[in-house]
Amino acid sequence: MISTTEDVVGSPRSDGQVRPAPSPLRPVREHHGADRRRWRSRYVVSVVLGDAGCALAGGLMGLFARFGGDAVAISSAGPEQAVAVVAAMPFVWVLAMFMGRAYEQRYLWVGADEFRRVAMASVGVMAAFGTTSWALKWDVARGFVVVALPMAALLTLFQRYARRQALHRERGRGRCQQTTLVVGHRSGVAALHELVDASRYHGLHIVGCCLPAAAGSREQDFDGLPVLGSLDDVIDVVQRYGIDTVAVLPSPELEGPALRRLGWDLEQTEAELLLAPAVTEFAGPRVAIRPVAGLPLLHVERPELTGPRRMAKATFDATAAAIGLVLLLPVLLGIAAAVGLTSRGPVLYKQERVGRDGRIFRMLKFRSMVVDAEQRLAELQANSDGNGVLFKMRDDPRVTRVGRVLRRYSLDELPQLVNVLCGQMSLVGPRPPLSHETDRYGFDMHRRFLVKPGMTGLWQISGRSDLSWDDSVRMDVRYVENWSFGMDLFILWKTLGAVRGGSGAY
Repeated sequence: MISTTEDVVGSPRSDGQVRPAPSPLRPVREHHGADRRRWRSRYVVSVVLGDAGCALAGGLMGLFARFGGDAVAISSAGPEQAVAVVAAMPFVWVLAMFMGRAYEQRYLWVGADEFRRVAMASVGVMAAFGTTSWALKWDVARGFVVVALPMAALLTLFQRYARRQALHRERGRGRCQQTTLVVGHRSGVAALHELVDASRYHGLHIVGCCLPAAAGSREQDFDGLPVLGSLDDVIDVVQRYGIDTVAVLPSPELEGPALRRLGWDLEQTEAELLLAPAVTEFAGPRVAIRPVAGLPLLHVERPELTGPRRMAKATFDATAAAIGLVLLLPVLLGIAAAVGLTSRGPVLYKQERVGRDGRIFRMLKFRSMVVDAEQRLAELQANSDGNGVLFKMRDDPRVTRVGRVLRRYSLDELPQLVNVLCGQMSLVGPRPPLSHETDRYGFDMHRRFLVKPGMTGLWQISGRSDLSWDDSVRMDVRYVENWSFGMDLFILWKTLGAVRGGSGAY
């Protein structure tokens, strides 16, 4: 097995924390690697059984919810046909998921592909059931089908999401990991190491790296990772240490035939091969592999920042903001009363922020600080807990008692629904910056001005004030480059958990 120690000081990271120095890895025997990977097969089996249970539950719910348990009412042919349909649902359901490749491990741990494949398989079952019942003249009540199949789909999606969340929690504790070897040049290895460290729920535990052979000497470690060999030693390292995943970064030494041979050699092991493209921050629907002249070329579509999709996003934002203001009116009035009655000053705080195309607008918030907060900022600058650009203080003395509660659950942000309704902000987008922050922006960061700032975004669901400046920049640019309605809905869903947990809110 692979052992690490946490009590040795190693190399500093970009967020200021210190990585532990690497400890020597011990070679593993083949059966040890199999034992370590056993959780994968157990996970797949549990998902299969869960899907079957969800299908059976959906059938029973359709039976009882629509017909009150009267199986004879489902079919004029008698209760046997109804019972047969309910009993067959788990087998048909699991078969459809297999055909839709919804049990392949590469889709299970992270990403939306798993849920997309479940949804497509569910639609296929509904279409197949309708066609078969028409062709064989089954007299199964439509109401049963309308209830049973959608409920089976919803239950399946929910149980898979719950299992994934449980797996992510286990990975946060250091379990259910895939030992990973990073292969490439030093700059790429360091960048990938930092990204993987920040996303442990992906389950990639980097245990070492292979670097180009140094002229004259060999390093023992780099960036807090053991250097296990050169680019020519990858297969030996994989076999010696029982590596699960090999991540290959763009390298002149590993192009064309050399990379192809490496892939062939890894087929003889249990290790998976991951190729990191030279183009970063592009993901999702913008990226597709297209064969051209026999070569698998990575095609990057233009970002969807203009045209009908932008208009649809604006319409969705305005409609949701209007509905939200109506539904939350009692809450807004209650917060306004609490702010006004417990501290001196206006209820709302207006602050100039920079919006789309660099336009200045006045962002609304419930006041959570004392009225002279701006004047007292200079004396507190030395105690900032921020990331070097943004001023943040965990125990800011300027925050009122009510303000602490509002900030804890982001309730002070609710008046920004008015900004969304006025077209100045979006429900989801980059963080709205202050004017003086933009003076420190590099060229990349100006991409964020192509879209409206948001009430929430990737920064909100990834730690908020606990993020480093580099992470904040990367997430804003990532959102702009990869925007889609699916991403917005995902961020809105994750925001509920981030607000409830309160991580990084101060």
